[in-house]
Amino acid sequence: QVQLRESGGGLAQAGGSLRLSCAASTTLFSMNAMGWYRQAPGKQRDLVAIISSDGYKNYTDSVKGRFTISSDNARNTVYLEMSSLKPEDTGVYYCTMRRNLVYWGQGTQVTVSS
Repeated sequence: QVQLRESGGGLAQAGGSLRLSCAASTTLFSMNAMGWYRQAPGKQRDLVAIISSDGYKNYTDSVKGRFTISSDNARNTVYLEMSSLKPEDTGVYYCTMRRNLVYWGQGTQVTVSS
């Protein structure tokens, strides 16, 4: 059973920055893809960014140029660097990784004030 633990959420002002971390209980080399989803209040959970095992990255349009996903295989950790934050970035951010199964973290709250 793979466990994912997110950290780094919190309160930020519009225009500010936050870095989310997702530490996995196993090596990232075994994962096919890793990513971050966001669930705003009253809305469905949507994909924010994804990175594949070969390093391919993709972002939802609303965060392109502002968010960066990266991975550190030595630390078994995936990051989401968020800058130029907007109030609409508010939500619970979930880390996810896919091997044979899909694994989810417990989520970390990000709140951006205007």
